[in-house]
Amino acid sequence: MPHVPVPVSPPAPPPAPVALAAEVADAVAGGRPVVALESTLLAHGLPSPQNRAAADDLEAAVRRHGAVPATVAVLDGVPRVGLSPAELDRVCGGGLVKLSVRDLGVAVGLRRDGATTVAATAALAHAVGVPLFATGGLGGVHRGARDSWDVSADLAALAGTGVLVVCSGVKSILDVPATLEVLETASVPVLGYRTDMFPGFYRRDSGHPVPWRVDTPADAAAVWSAHRALGSPAGMVLAQPVPPGDELDAGLHDRLLDEGMALVARRGISGKDVTPALLEHFHAGSGGASLHTNLALVRANAELAAQVAVALASAGRHP
Repeated sequence: MPHVPVPVSPPAPPPAPVALAAEVADAVAGGRPVVALESTLLAHGLPSPQNRAAADDLEAAVRRHGAVPATVAVLDGVPRVGLSPAELDRVCGGGLVKLSVRDLGVAVGLRRDGATTVAATAALAHAVGVPLFATGGLGGVHRGARDSWDVSADLAALAGTGVLVVCSGVKSILDVPATLEVLETASVPVLGYRTDMFPGFYRRDSGHPVPWRVDTPADAAAVWSAHRALGSPAGMVLAQPVPPGDELDAGLHDRLLDEGMALVARRGISGKDVTPALLEHFHAGSGGASLHTNLALVRANAELAAQVAVALASAGRHP
């Protein structure tokens, strides 16, 4: 009996590399200011329904200061820079995996939904020509990394990704001096915004100085432009303390940190699950105070990033 070939449907074409929202695409093409925003904060860092309200709040903060917001995520296997309200609903609705740079190709290939970390957001923003990125806290070297080798991919990403990240330093759960040392080794400039001390996320002062200080968005824009013009492939950190009135009480912070570290050790939590577990403990144990602090600092960082983006665009400086 002759062999009859069985018809086979051709494989579906791969998703587009990166999809830009129309507003973001127009702004990038026209050289207008754009600020990227991460989605891990929304999907894993904040509880519902505060996360959905925060998504609108952060985008509105960017717009108030003259820039276009571009929240970044992977949906249906497509990396997206700039999300619609319905897409923000999906990000905040749960079920998204946490994606760092190494996970992007996997999520795209398997057509998964994922929330982007600092590293992944920086990579996708840079790929489409968006040089400004606002977040809450940068990832860093974890305590005990000498034994665990637990170092956030954020640091490696910044070493080779030309994006200016506006943040409130690193979370106090991390090894701050080791994190600053790694950034120095990677030739990533660290600037304090109106501060001589590196911020500690919930706290304004981590106890460690910053190498450089700037006091205006225009100065930050000038430093960033010079850094890029000199050919450095590295990103830059602009660290802004949480507003004074929104800082978490020192005694409460220290108690929650000690309890949280003990909880993580007791439950054997490690890797990328450590930060969400500790943030959840802070939120639950502070009666909502840490959530207020978190939202306040992220909003302030989005506003500052927008101001720097506007300064860059006004001066005609190429990222």
